[in-house]
Amino acid sequence: MPSTSILCHDDFGQPKTEIVTMMTWMYQGKPVEEIPEGYVGFVYEITNTTTGRKYIGKKLVEFKKSRPPLKGRKNRRRYKVESDWREYYGSSDALTEDVEQLGKENFTREILFYCKNKAELSYIEAREQFARKVLESDDYYNGHIRVRVHGNMFKKKIDG
Repeated sequence: MPSTSILCHDDFGQPKTEIVTMMTWMYQGKPVEEIPEGYVGFVYEITNTTTGRKYIGKKLVEFKKSRPPLKGRKNRRRYKVESDWREYYGSSDALTEDVEQLGKENFTREILFYCKNKAELSYIEAREQFARKVLESDDYYNGHIRVRVHGNMFKKKIDG
């Protein structure tokens, strides 16, 4: 697996050089091995380092699956499964094609925001896509913005 050395900072703000694989997600200059507890997903930016072209997206860390009900019961049994976030390179066909052609070593993956619920995740992804005008520029792989967020989640935070 390809690797590179990066300049990042330790817990005390001191610069240090670290060897990381290109498959690694980065957050604020540090490699991400695990998602902090209490977060359901993250909004990210993937950058093609050969062209500078970017992709803004969101990724859930885990999802729910269900098993058939136990004998004599009606309710399905629900359980959580970790998603493919560690290997994920976006849902854009053009991005996927470039990753396959150019190799993963020519792309960086950065987590921009951790999110505590799905509504926040969808809202922040769309907010970042609109703010960066991803549909108005060839600098982005994004081909559409799909969002549906209920405002009550945000009104509770503001009022309370």
